[in-house]
Amino acid sequence: MKISDLAPAFGAKKKEKRIGHGPGSGHGKTSTKGHKGQGARSGGTKRPGFEGGQQPLTRRIPKRGFTHVRAIEYQVINLNRLNRLENALPVTPESLRAIGMIRKNGVHLAILGGGEITKALTVRAHRFTDAAVKKIEAAGGRVERIA
Repeated sequence: MKISDLAPAFGAKKKEKRIGHGPGSGHGKTSTKGHKGQGARSGGTKRPGFEGGQQPLTRRIPKRGFTHVRAIEYQVINLNRLNRLENALPVTPESLRAIGMIRKNGVHLAILGGGEITKALTVRAHRFTDAAVKKIEAAGGRVERIA
């Protein structure tokens, strides 16, 4: 095989469609736009989602729900996950984010009472359930609410 024998595979290279280059090009005269009508005019395109005057899909489908602009998003953690922590440092949103328990930045932390806790932890969070507060204090820990 010589370098001059190299060629792309058959069908890999397609001839460019040269529009408006005379009758010999096969795309002359009307330049593939057909005769008259909206598609033949300049700017003759329909907007995305246009369905020929029929009510568009985006307007036919019912809208549900509402998301408030200033809604507070909470990251929820159960007590059994806090029980798995190795060190007894104060549990804060920042410390949980550092070890990968909380993924998002800027979310509020809510502690739920799921599972049991045996370690005396100081837990700082934005929200606590009553069951979580009772279990943390029963284990000898402290609860601090972040404003």
